[in-house]
Amino acid sequence: MYDVYLDKMLCPIAPEKLQVKISNKNKTLTLINEGEVNVLKKAGLTEISFDLLLPNVKYPFAVYKSGFRTANYFLAILEELKTNQKPFKFKVVRQFPNGKMLFATNINVSLEDYKYSDDVSEGFDIVVSIKLKQYKEFGTKTCNVVFANSKPQIEQPKAVRTTAVQASKPIGIGSEVIVNGRLHASSYGDGPGQTKTNYRGKINFVNLKGSHPYHVTTPQGGWLGWVTKDSVKAV
Repeated sequence: MYDVYLDKMLCPIAPEKLQVKISNKNKTLTLINEGEVNVLKKAGLTEISFDLLLPNVKYPFAVYKSGFRTANYFLAILEELKTNQKPFKFKVVRQFPNGKMLFATNINVSLEDYKYSDDVSEGFDIVVSIKLKQYKEFGTKTCNVVFANSKPQIEQPKAVRTTAVQASKPIGIGSEVIVNGRLHASSYGDGPGQTKTNYRGKINFVNLKGSHPYHVTTPQGGWLGWVTKDSVKAV
């Protein structure tokens, strides 16, 4: 006792069998060291196929909503389901002869393919082979994004920490200096000699035209040599 519906059309004779295929969308990958692995994904669309007998004569076991209809009536409905490009309900109501319910199938489908044949073995009746595919709603979604009114934030300049820098003392004849550099025999860098590190001395000659403009002496006035400008600092 099966009742099969294609949209609102009750099939006059339930199919002898239904084939339901739940497609697999898993993907097999081959790894270098691990061999094959199976990447599991959501199942694909369910496919349903069956052969439907459409009588052209009255049978006591055939059922109709409003009296006997020939095969041509049902073929016209199938043609409309195929050409209107809209999904419809496929329903199967299963029950025992005593009326106790088993379970039901109720899904949205599209009519993917159908064909019919006049077979001498079926007499005057028509056999239609039908293929259905599950239909799932889809489409784009639109959303409105509302931004709260707010004043633009103006970044305040960061405070900059300043440090007072004491101006260097001028260096001239008689200046006491700290020497960090090499001594030379002339103010033009001739005759390099000793190198002094943090040596406290005095300036007794200045030649700003030379590359080594300052002549350094010991604190007691003993001559040492000429140094570059960067080698001395006044104290």
